[in-house]
Amino acid sequence: MAILRTTTKLKLGYLGVAALDTWLSGKTHPMAHRARFLTKPLLMPALAASLATNPKATSSPLRSTTLVAQAAGWGGDVALLASGTKPFLVGAGSFAVGHAAYLTGFVRRRNHEPLTEPLEVRVIAGSWLVSAPALALLARRQQPELAAPVFGYATVLAAMAIGAHRLDATVPASARRLTMAGASLFMASDTLLGIRMFVFKEPPAGLERAVMATYAAGQFLLSEGAARA
Repeated sequence: MAILRTTTKLKLGYLGVAALDTWLSGKTHPMAHRARFLTKPLLMPALAASLATNPKATSSPLRSTTLVAQAAGWGGDVALLASGTKPFLVGAGSFAVGHAAYLTGFVRRRNHEPLTEPLEVRVIAGSWLVSAPALALLARRQQPELAAPVFGYATVLAAMAIGAHRLDATVPASARRLTMAGASLFMASDTLLGIRMFVFKEPPAGLERAVMATYAAGQFLLSEGAARA
Protein backbone atom coordinates (compact mmCIF):
# COMPACT_ATOMS: atom_id res chain seq x y z
CA MET A 1 0.00 0.00 0.00
CA ALA A 2 2.90 2.37 0.74
CA ILE A 3 4.15 1.95 -2.83
CA LEU A 4 0.67 2.52 -4.19
CA ARG A 5 0.37 5.76 -2.21
CA THR A 6 3.71 6.89 -3.64
CA THR A 7 2.45 6.17 -7.14
CA THR A 8 -0.71 8.17 -6.54
CA LYS A 9 1.24 11.12 -5.14
CA LEU A 10 3.51 11.11 -8.17
CA LYS A 11 0.53 11.07 -10.51
CA LEU A 12 -1.03 14.01 -8.68
CA GLY A 13 2.32 15.80 -8.79
CA TYR A 14 2.50 15.25 -12.53
CA LEU A 15 -1.02 16.56 -13.08
CA GLY A 16 -0.32 19.61 -10.95
CA VAL A 17 2.92 20.46 -12.73
CA ALA A 18 1.26 19.81 -16.10
CA ALA A 19 -1.56 22.23 -15.26
CA LEU A 20 0.92 24.89 -14.15
CA ASP A 21 3.15 24.43 -17.19
CA THR A 22 0.14 24.57 -19.52
CA TRP A 23 -0.94 27.85 -17.94
CA LEU A 24 2.58 29.27 -18.15
CA SER A 25 2.85 28.26 -21.81
CA GLY A 26 0.16 30.77 -22.73
CA LYS A 27 1.93 33.66 -21.03
CA THR A 28 4.17 35.99 -23.02
CA HIS A 29 6.02 37.51 -20.07
CA PRO A 30 9.72 36.50 -19.92
CA MET A 31 9.28 35.40 -16.30
CA ALA A 32 6.72 32.81 -17.40
CA HIS A 33 9.14 31.40 -19.94
CA ARG A 34 11.90 31.21 -17.36
CA ALA A 35 9.55 29.46 -14.95
CA ARG A 36 8.99 26.76 -17.54
CA PHE A 37 12.65 25.82 -17.27
CA LEU A 38 11.58 24.44 -13.88
CA THR A 39 8.13 23.06 -14.66
CA LYS A 40 8.50 21.43 -18.07
CA PRO A 41 11.57 19.26 -17.26
CA LEU A 42 9.69 17.87 -14.24
CA LEU A 43 6.86 16.39 -16.30
CA MET A 44 8.34 13.17 -17.64
CA PRO A 45 10.42 12.27 -14.55
CA ALA A 46 7.30 12.52 -12.38
CA LEU A 47 5.23 10.47 -14.82
CA ALA A 48 7.95 7.85 -15.29
CA ALA A 49 8.40 7.55 -11.52
CA SER A 50 4.67 7.01 -11.09
CA LEU A 51 4.78 4.15 -13.60
CA ALA A 52 8.01 2.66 -12.24
CA THR A 53 6.64 2.57 -8.67
CA ASN A 54 3.22 1.23 -9.63
CA PRO A 55 3.00 -2.40 -8.43
CA LYS A 56 0.19 -3.08 -10.89
CA ALA A 57 2.55 -2.30 -13.79
CA THR A 58 5.30 -4.72 -12.78
CA SER A 59 4.23 -7.43 -15.23
CA SER A 60 2.95 -5.08 -17.95
CA PRO A 61 4.40 -5.88 -21.41
CA LEU A 62 4.26 -2.14 -22.21
CA ARG A 63 6.08 -0.95 -19.07
CA SER A 64 9.68 -0.95 -20.32
CA THR A 65 8.99 0.58 -23.73
CA THR A 66 6.81 3.26 -22.13
CA LEU A 67 9.58 4.18 -19.70
CA VAL A 68 11.99 4.51 -22.65
CA ALA A 69 9.45 6.70 -24.45
CA GLN A 70 9.06 8.90 -21.38
CA ALA A 71 12.83 9.32 -21.10
CA ALA A 72 12.95 10.36 -24.76
CA GLY A 73 10.02 12.70 -24.13
CA TRP A 74 12.01 14.39 -21.38
CA GLY A 75 14.81 15.02 -23.88
CA GLY A 76 12.32 16.53 -26.29
CA ASP A 77 10.73 18.70 -23.60
CA VAL A 78 14.09 20.14 -22.57
CA ALA A 79 15.29 20.71 -26.13
CA LEU A 80 12.14 22.57 -27.15
CA LEU A 81 12.52 25.05 -24.31
CA ALA A 82 15.08 26.73 -26.57
CA SER A 83 14.29 28.30 -29.92
CA GLY A 84 15.96 27.82 -33.26
CA THR A 85 16.50 25.11 -35.83
CA LYS A 86 18.95 22.96 -33.87
CA PRO A 87 16.80 22.69 -30.70
CA PHE A 88 13.78 21.89 -32.87
CA LEU A 89 15.60 19.09 -34.67
CA VAL A 90 16.97 17.69 -31.40
CA GLY A 91 13.52 17.83 -29.82
CA ALA A 92 11.81 16.24 -32.82
CA GLY A 93 14.47 13.53 -32.90
CA SER A 94 13.99 12.79 -29.20
CA PHE A 95 10.24 12.53 -29.56
CA ALA A 96 10.64 10.35 -32.66
CA VAL A 97 12.71 7.94 -30.55
CA GLY A 98 9.92 7.99 -27.99
CA HIS A 99 7.29 7.18 -30.60
CA ALA A 100 9.46 4.34 -31.89
CA ALA A 101 9.64 2.97 -28.34
CA TYR A 102 5.87 3.17 -27.92
CA LEU A 103 5.40 1.52 -31.31
CA THR A 104 7.79 -1.29 -30.40
CA GLY A 105 5.64 -2.17 -27.40
CA PHE A 106 2.44 -1.96 -29.44
CA VAL A 107 3.80 -4.17 -32.22
CA ARG A 108 4.75 -6.85 -29.71
CA ARG A 109 1.12 -6.98 -28.56
CA ARG A 110 -0.52 -6.28 -31.91
CA ASN A 111 -3.64 -7.95 -33.19
CA HIS A 112 -2.60 -10.61 -35.73
CA GLU A 113 -6.11 -11.28 -36.97
CA PRO A 114 -6.70 -10.24 -40.63
CA LEU A 115 -9.60 -7.98 -39.70
CA THR A 116 -10.85 -4.86 -41.44
CA GLU A 117 -9.05 -1.86 -40.04
CA PRO A 118 -11.22 0.09 -37.56
CA LEU A 119 -12.50 3.52 -38.51
CA GLU A 120 -10.00 5.19 -36.18
CA VAL A 121 -7.06 3.68 -38.05
CA ARG A 122 -8.43 4.87 -41.38
CA VAL A 123 -8.92 8.36 -39.92
CA ILE A 124 -5.34 8.46 -38.63
CA ALA A 125 -3.98 7.26 -41.96
CA GLY A 126 -6.06 9.82 -43.83
CA SER A 127 -4.94 12.56 -41.45
CA TRP A 128 -1.31 11.62 -42.03
CA LEU A 129 -1.83 11.57 -45.80
CA VAL A 130 -3.04 15.18 -45.67
CA SER A 131 -1.13 16.74 -42.78
CA ALA A 132 2.35 15.26 -43.23
CA PRO A 133 2.96 16.60 -46.77
CA ALA A 134 1.23 19.89 -45.93
CA LEU A 135 3.31 20.55 -42.81
CA ALA A 136 6.49 19.47 -44.60
CA LEU A 137 5.75 21.92 -47.40
CA LEU A 138 5.05 24.75 -44.95
CA ALA A 139 8.22 23.92 -43.04
CA ARG A 140 10.20 23.93 -46.31
CA ARG A 141 8.98 27.44 -47.06
CA GLN A 142 10.49 28.59 -43.76
CA GLN A 143 13.66 26.51 -43.92
CA PRO A 144 14.28 23.90 -46.65
CA GLU A 145 16.22 21.61 -44.30
CA LEU A 146 13.15 21.14 -42.08
CA ALA A 147 10.96 19.50 -44.73
CA ALA A 148 12.33 15.95 -44.49
CA PRO A 149 12.52 15.86 -40.66
CA VAL A 150 8.96 17.17 -40.34
CA PHE A 151 7.62 14.61 -42.82
CA GLY A 152 9.59 11.80 -41.18
CA TYR A 153 8.44 12.79 -37.71
CA ALA A 154 4.80 12.96 -38.79
CA THR A 155 5.14 9.47 -40.27
CA VAL A 156 6.59 7.95 -37.09
CA LEU A 157 3.90 9.67 -35.03
CA ALA A 158 1.11 8.31 -37.24
CA ALA A 159 2.61 4.82 -37.10
CA MET A 160 2.63 5.00 -33.30
CA ALA A 161 -1.00 6.11 -33.22
CA ILE A 162 -2.03 3.33 -35.60
CA GLY A 163 -0.14 0.80 -33.50
CA ALA A 164 -2.04 1.96 -30.43
CA HIS A 165 -5.30 1.15 -32.20
CA ARG A 166 -4.14 -2.34 -33.23
CA LEU A 167 -3.52 -3.89 -29.81
CA ASP A 168 -4.57 -7.49 -29.34
CA ALA A 169 -7.71 -8.37 -27.39
CA THR A 170 -5.53 -10.10 -24.81
CA VAL A 171 -4.58 -6.60 -23.62
CA PRO A 172 -7.27 -5.53 -21.10
CA ALA A 173 -9.99 -3.35 -22.59
CA SER A 174 -9.30 -0.49 -20.19
CA ALA A 175 -5.62 -0.47 -21.17
CA ARG A 176 -6.51 -0.45 -24.86
CA ARG A 177 -8.95 2.45 -24.44
CA LEU A 178 -6.46 4.53 -22.47
CA THR A 179 -3.66 3.80 -24.94
CA MET A 180 -5.77 4.69 -27.97
CA ALA A 181 -6.94 7.93 -26.36
CA GLY A 182 -3.41 8.85 -25.32
CA ALA A 183 -1.95 8.23 -28.77
CA SER A 184 -4.74 10.22 -30.42
CA LEU A 185 -4.17 13.18 -28.09
CA PHE A 186 -0.42 13.03 -28.72
CA MET A 187 -1.06 13.17 -32.47
CA ALA A 188 -3.49 16.06 -32.00
CA SER A 189 -0.92 17.92 -29.89
CA ASP A 190 1.84 17.61 -32.46
CA THR A 191 -0.49 18.58 -35.28
CA LEU A 192 -1.40 21.74 -33.35
CA LEU A 193 2.29 22.35 -32.71
CA GLY A 194 3.01 22.12 -36.43
CA ILE A 195 0.22 24.58 -37.16
CA ARG A 196 1.54 26.96 -34.50
CA MET A 197 5.06 26.82 -35.89
CA PHE A 198 4.49 26.78 -39.63
CA VAL A 199 1.11 28.46 -40.22
CA PHE A 200 0.90 31.38 -37.80
CA LYS A 201 3.40 34.22 -37.76
CA GLU A 202 2.01 35.36 -34.41
CA PRO A 203 0.17 32.36 -32.94
CA PRO A 204 -2.48 33.02 -30.28
CA ALA A 205 -1.53 32.18 -26.70
CA GLY A 206 -4.41 29.74 -26.45
CA LEU A 207 -2.92 27.58 -29.18
CA GLU A 208 0.25 26.89 -27.18
CA ARG A 209 -1.89 25.99 -24.19
CA ALA A 210 -3.85 23.58 -26.36
CA VAL A 211 -0.57 22.00 -27.50
CA MET A 212 0.60 21.48 -23.92
CA ALA A 213 -2.78 20.34 -22.58
CA THR A 214 -3.20 17.64 -25.23
CA TYR A 215 0.45 16.60 -24.92
CA ALA A 216 0.38 16.26 -21.13
CA ALA A 217 -2.94 14.41 -21.25
CA GLY A 218 -1.71 12.12 -24.02
CA GLN A 219 1.44 11.14 -22.15
CA PHE A 220 -0.56 10.53 -18.97
CA LEU A 221 -3.10 8.28 -20.70
CA LEU A 222 -0.36 6.30 -22.47
CA SER A 223 1.31 5.77 -19.10
CA GLU A 224 -1.96 4.69 -17.50
CA GLY A 225 -2.60 2.32 -20.39
CA ALA A 226 0.81 0.73 -19.93
CA ALA A 227 0.20 0.33 -16.20
CA ARG A 228 -3.00 -1.64 -16.87
CA ALA A 229 -1.78 -3.74 -19.80
